[in-house]
Amino acid sequence: MTKTELIPLMSEDREQFILDNQEAFKFGAMQEFGMRDDHFEEDGQIISRETIEHSIDEGEAYRIVLNGKNVGGAIIRVDGDRGNLDILFVSPEVHSKGIGYATWCAVEKMHPEVTVWETVTPYFEKRNIHFYVNRCGFHIVEFFNSHHPDPNEPDTSDEADGQFPEGMFRFEKRMEQERIQR
Repeated sequence: MTKTELIPLMSEDREQFILDNQEAFKFGAMQEFGMRDDHFEEDGQIISRETIEHSIDEGEAYRIVLNGKNVGGAIIRVDGDRGNLDILFVSPEVHSKGIGYATWCAVEKMHPEVTVWETVTPYFEKRNIHFYVNRCGFHIVEFFNSHHPDPNEPDTSDEADGQFPEGMFRFEKRMEQERIQR
């Protein structure tokens, strides 16, 4: 397994963390859609500064470090026995090296009290869907779309069904099932 470290985000690295996060998310959309993408939240970005800052302010933010170099980041929120993976990104130049999986394993170890983890990803992020389902053991439990909106998102009916009208997958990982299987 790839040896990564999760280092709490330092305030002086906040700006670069946001830029790195936006670059990683934009890379996935550009791979899928090219320049015709219309899913940007702001000024050519898939994920807005406001979204990232809100996640940082409300959760635990970490830099993913490999051999002393920042190669990504993660933001999680934990409330009792429930956890939410708000953001996990790996720099495109180090994709497919096990960094995301090693990071996820480290997050699980940091919070053994969590019995259910949850996250979401856009319908078009095939790499993410593969990663969460086939690598990390999550299950798709819901598909938010114009016919089944996310109850946690503000009303987007005036915005042509929101940023991702084709949908977002919600994933869960129930840790008690995994612990029983081990």
